[in-house]
Amino acid sequence: MKVVQEYMQALYKSGLYPDKFICHYKQGNFVDVEDPATGKRHKLLTFCTNDVLGLVQSEEVKQAAVDAIWQYGTSNSSCSVLSGRIDIHRQLEEEISAFKHLPHTQLFLNAWMAMQALMDGFCHLAITVPGFRNTRETLILTDILNHGCIVSAIANADNRSGKMFSQSPEVRVKAYRHCDLNDLERKLRRYARAGDRIMLVSDAVFSMDGDIAPLPGMLDILENYPGSVIVMDEAHASGAIGKTGRGIYEHFGITPQSVLDRGVIPIIMTTFSKFAASAGAAISSHSRELIDLLDASPTSIGTISLPPPVTAAALASIRQVKQNPLLVQTLQANTRYLRSCLYEAGFNPIGETNVIPVILPPELSPKPFANHLMDEYGIWVSPIWFIAKPRLRITANALHTREDMDRLVEAMVATREAVYASTDKVS
Repeated sequence: MKVVQEYMQALYKSGLYPDKFICHYKQGNFVDVEDPATGKRHKLLTFCTNDVLGLVQSEEVKQAAVDAIWQYGTSNSSCSVLSGRIDIHRQLEEEISAFKHLPHTQLFLNAWMAMQALMDGFCHLAITVPGFRNTRETLILTDILNHGCIVSAIANADNRSGKMFSQSPEVRVKAYRHCDLNDLERKLRRYARAGDRIMLVSDAVFSMDGDIAPLPGMLDILENYPGSVIVMDEAHASGAIGKTGRGIYEHFGITPQSVLDRGVIPIIMTTFSKFAASAGAAISSHSRELIDLLDASPTSIGTISLPPPVTAAALASIRQVKQNPLLVQTLQANTRYLRSCLYEAGFNPIGETNVIPVILPPELSPKPFANHLMDEYGIWVSPIWFIAKPRLRITANALHTREDMDRLVEAMVATREAVYASTDKVS
């Protein structure tokens, strides 16, 4: 504990520890926020929520969650293997399968658990079966900027070989440069061996850079490795890209069936915390056997199933997205407008989606910049100061008005001018 205490004291002193806020009330994009360090409360216009379609406060979604509590209670209190599933689990899986054009789906409490279950199941065939032994190794290719849930799962997949899961064959993990198809192709040529089971894992939309994975080129490369698997994490793609919000496949005009026809096997992870006003995740596949394998994985067996109100909220949200494509179109229009305004104001937004990272000049530190926006202008954006290229991470959503977005840009311009003015005075 002394090591922990010394480390945390250094972390506090360095300014690297994140600020914490308590939200008391939310209406649209306005949030009543308390700073627990000072006790002060502010009404803030938020540009840091992942509620991209604004469904968290939908009356239909809230009522669905309430109705589920009255019918099933607040929790299932066990895993589905021990206590069975509830009917809305099945309904949600069917809705996701239809939404993603893959017939079989398995639910999980969150993306970290879904990805871990996939790696344990696919790489290690986690349950020992008498008389069956897999001798084929797995090669996993991963984008260097993939989300932490992927990084953690594939690191565990590598570490667990022959340790946790009996004599499971080796899992080799190789990272390739961000969205670099040439590097991906080189890594496959260099590391793929005869008999390997090959899996490529990538975010569909990258959560810190806001860009989209080059799916068509990835498939062109994998086509040379028949039977290879491509896993797309659609956390920030679902509801955000594609004409009707179905994600990266719709964005590029590709269907999962056309991928199968090319000899490549698509797997999609969907999460509910962004577009579906809820929490949880799902893995979808064309293979019933794979989904059954995940249902029997240690990750599924060792925890409770998705709680009723959370399941119902996700189900109601997905149905709303399917019935109201205007929600997606509004989000995409807001994204284009805000990005263009930031460019015109002399900022440097990267990426192409509603996740809008703004790289600031070295003299403009993201954390003080964001604090100034909050204290002086009542605007809440997320400063990201703990990665190689510090930035402001702005998220547009379907509820933002043009007045909201204009207010943000004007405040950012004024904050930039205030910082430079104070620097001039000091110099």
